[in-house]
Amino acid sequence: MPLIPVVPENHSHVLAEFDCLDPLLSALRLDSGRLKCTCLAVSRKWLALGTSAGGLHLIQKEGWKQRLILTHKEGSITQVACCPHDEDFIAVATSQGLVVVWELQLERRGRPERVSVSWEHRGQSITSLCWDTSTLRVFVGDTGGKVSLLRAGSSKLGKGSTFVIFPVQTVTTVDSRVVQLGYQDGRLLVSSLSRCYLCDTDREKFWRVGYKERDGEYGACFYPQNRGLLVGQPPLLYSARPGSRIWEASFNGEVLSTHQFKQPLACPPLPLITYRDEPHYNPAQKSPQSIAFTKLLYFGDQNLLTWTDSAIYIFTPQNGQVLLWTEVKDLVNIAVYRNELFCLHGSGRLSHLSLLSAERCVERLLRRESWPLAAGVCCMFQHIVTSSRARKSIPIDRLEHLRSQLSSSTHPELCVQLEEVISKLEPLDSASSSRRSSISSHESFNVLDCGIYRVISRRGSQSDEETSSLINQSASEEERLKEFSFVQEEDQVDHDPQSVERVEAERSDSGLQFHLPLSFLPKPPRIALQAVKDSVSSFVKKTTEKINTLQMNSELWQRTEFREGGQAEISAATSFSEEMDNEVYDEMPTIESDMQELRSATERAISQIQDPLVLLDPDCLGETLLEWLVVLDRILGPADHGSAAAGDSITDGLGEERWDYLNACSEQQEESSLSSGEPRESMTEESPELGEKEDGCDSSEKEHEVSNETRPDPVRVASPKAVPMDLLADLNQLATLYTELSCFRKEEEDERALGCIAFLRRYFFLLDQERVRRMCLLCHQEQPEAQRSFTEAMLDVTQHSKVVEVIQRGDLLRSLRSLRELQPCSAPPLLAHLHRLYEKHGEAAVRSFTQFYPTVTPADIVTMAQQSHFLAYLDNLVQSRTEEDRLSFLQSLLEPESLGQDWLELALTHDAPQRCDTLTPDGEPRWHSHCFSWGYGRLLSLLIRLPADLSSKQKMAETCRSHGYWTGYISLCCELQRRTEAFSAICRLDDISLLQEAGGVEPQTLEEWKLLIRLSQRCSGVSDSDQLTGVNGSGWSNGSEDCGGKMSPETLTLMLARCAGPDRAMAVLEECGVQLDLSPHSKLVCELLRVTEKRQRAMIQTMLERCDRFLWSQHA
Repeated sequence: MPLIPVVPENHSHVLAEFDCLDPLLSALRLDSGRLKCTCLAVSRKWLALGTSAGGLHLIQKEGWKQRLILTHKEGSITQVACCPHDEDFIAVATSQGLVVVWELQLERRGRPERVSVSWEHRGQSITSLCWDTSTLRVFVGDTGGKVSLLRAGSSKLGKGSTFVIFPVQTVTTVDSRVVQLGYQDGRLLVSSLSRCYLCDTDREKFWRVGYKERDGEYGACFYPQNRGLLVGQPPLLYSARPGSRIWEASFNGEVLSTHQFKQPLACPPLPLITYRDEPHYNPAQKSPQSIAFTKLLYFGDQNLLTWTDSAIYIFTPQNGQVLLWTEVKDLVNIAVYRNELFCLHGSGRLSHLSLLSAERCVERLLRRESWPLAAGVCCMFQHIVTSSRARKSIPIDRLEHLRSQLSSSTHPELCVQLEEVISKLEPLDSASSSRRSSISSHESFNVLDCGIYRVISRRGSQSDEETSSLINQSASEEERLKEFSFVQEEDQVDHDPQSVERVEAERSDSGLQFHLPLSFLPKPPRIALQAVKDSVSSFVKKTTEKINTLQMNSELWQRTEFREGGQAEISAATSFSEEMDNEVYDEMPTIESDMQELRSATERAISQIQDPLVLLDPDCLGETLLEWLVVLDRILGPADHGSAAAGDSITDGLGEERWDYLNACSEQQEESSLSSGEPRESMTEESPELGEKEDGCDSSEKEHEVSNETRPDPVRVASPKAVPMDLLADLNQLATLYTELSCFRKEEEDERALGCIAFLRRYFFLLDQERVRRMCLLCHQEQPEAQRSFTEAMLDVTQHSKVVEVIQRGDLLRSLRSLRELQPCSAPPLLAHLHRLYEKHGEAAVRSFTQFYPTVTPADIVTMAQQSHFLAYLDNLVQSRTEEDRLSFLQSLLEPESLGQDWLELALTHDAPQRCDTLTPDGEPRWHSHCFSWGYGRLLSLLIRLPADLSSKQKMAETCRSHGYWTGYISLCCELQRRTEAFSAICRLDDISLLQEAGGVEPQTLEEWKLLIRLSQRCSGVSDSDQLTGVNGSGWSNGSEDCGGKMSPETLTLMLARCAGPDRAMAVLEECGVQLDLSPHSKLVCELLRVTEKRQRAMIQTMLERCDRFLWSQHA
């Protein structure tokens, strides 16, 4: 990686992209070629997305959750605007010229309502929408230059308020197309292709801004002056001019000055800070830019924003400077709120950008652990990062931690540059230079506001070497605790850049911590509590095992002596403690002997399996593994299983000792719960359950076996004893082999054998997770419990991952980003995290799982999700490929090929029309029932085109017929050469377009034409009666496109006349015995066809004669 150039000191801000909105578009199905996002608007709460299908998606910015979908049948959405003073109202414009104002009614949990509708701009393209800043009025501009006013009623103020006498009013008509509208304090700003106008809507007065005209798309906007000393001053307005110029005008339209940005834009562009690629800054100067500013937006804190299709420009007009400009490809539209930008690209993709100061950007990148990106920004903006003002948001220890996270092997130049930046850092208060002389030269410091010096040792010094380990340890623990809280704080911070800096500075001052390298530095509370919990649970577990396995003298533990108390209790306790100590000392030799025995049994089993006669014989292989399993179960098996014999010999006195011990534990838990403020009733409710468990332990052996059968063994994900790595590798192979063998064989009659599921739960810590995953997928239909046990085990294995905390917060986009950062990751742990996401978010999460293919396959998703949710995943996965690759990609997913039939039936039964709407009672097609829309129509069209054998294709055809999917049925009938059935279905559907379209079934012989004419005559009466009785109602199309013409002998005769001539068509009609009186239109068509046929014959005859004469002339 080459050295990163340093940006000039006049640059202090950057545009950064922290969030990826691609999963959001995928969940909304806006990433396909058929459905795209066409416009957008943003407010404090909402992100509104208009689509080409007429839908308006309202996305809640907090968590990026979809709340509403507003549908419009009047065309695609072209403009959308959120009300700035009441977020319950939103205005929408469609391609047909309709303007609708919606009242969302979310606070009262009502249904959204159209409170105002305007057709004033019918037939015109609406170019701009603008809300009044104080009342419920919307200003609308179109391509014809008309500007209208739409008043909206509100149901919040009662029924009377919704009645408006003149809801729609024409404000003015300008000389050319409206480019942009703006409204501020009772005045409307209209920017057209030639001029900029200022309108006083209350007094109905109009002014022109300036005298010079222009030709082209140039925007204009108001500029509020509500900061600092300018509070109370009237707003300014800015109007774009040719040649990168902007007029500054007063609130009365008088031009005050002209800002020229052609020369300032000769500077190189600043890179976009994004996770998609590394930032690259080219310091080479560029030539002056002459740009037409098509839109102007008031942005952030006293800034102006504009854009072209390839760049974003931000100006500070008060001093006539360019704050920054950044190259962004394929821009179509931008919506802003405070310092946030939402960009719509030509491909339909969305990007979420933020305007930040350089130090604020570095701080957010450090919170997200984007180490190389944060280091690159530090090196580019050295003049910002090294200044003393940046110490409040980027302390020196944070930069030191950043340097330690970079690898010198992968980023050598970056490490060197960052080292130079750290060496130039200024302390927090650089003005107190007179007090620095008392500090030694090998140490740096900063001075807190309270006057205390904070000393930081330089690297390489002796004091740093002594304390670096302690500092790194405490810092790493604190960073782990803060890494997710930082992300949560980002949404709560004000989005205004300058105000953000002030708030963060105050926060850092109030919460500044002393990082003292002391050995008694307290650990964070969460880590300390976790350590206490682990210690207590380990002690209880070990003590219980010792009690269960202890062999005691029956004379010592007589119930009478135990109840006497006094000396008997003391002697028993003394002997018990002595035996415990002896067993602790003897524990290590016992473990070594057990491991040696297990090693020898494992080596013996592996040597026997290497014999092909044993390996290829399931019975011999099973016997070999059973011999090894006996040793494994005795050494690494569960403690209660290993000590069953000892448990039978324990007397009642020992049972009472266990009961007293458990009672003591429960009393301690009760005291701790009372001290923590928990109610006592919860503990009193749990105590009978505890007693029932102990009674079950003292019951008979038969009852104990029954309870073991009903309750599965707990999944063990950690070894109870330390196992050497070489032995663990051999155990892994044998344990996985035993699991696979027991899964695909019948139940063993041998008492030593363990079932597949029982072995999986007992020895999961020995298994190869990937092989077990594949095994569970293969046997999912026969043994679904194996998949559930595997999922339970993986959830337990991954429960301590930091991704789990992000998932539990409920933010889907951040959870997916955290999972992408884990890549490359094996499938089993990734599946566990995806399972958590699916339980949290349902279908929205499943739709975004396509980005993890091929690590996670459809076979994994089908075991996790509901059938309807799996279909959404499969549809998104297939549509993510290009059009020409989808069929082959879908075929590659079919393992085995029988899945094609299963997926077809699944797609035909979800998001599909009712069978009563597509099938008659006798199982025939209903009239025009093929025009119903199928939710997974694209997937169905691919499934029926998959290569398959004859029987599979026949089964597909019958499945399509039984569900009423007639387009697929007709296509399959043609493929199976069952054209008679296809013609019969087409005649009952009564749609001639099924014959005329490119993929239609056109007759190929005269016999087929005769058959089709007879079928149409037979079915015409049935279709007419079906249509007249209104079986399908008035909404038969279900939102789909209109169907073609009717099937009748007359229309078929005209089709045949075009193919074979009118005379031949009439002859075929007579052969069929159809008496038909052609309409005047049909007779005229036949006469025209005859004339055309005669002229064609004459032309052909003339051409042949000329060819003949030419050939004879050449022969002569």
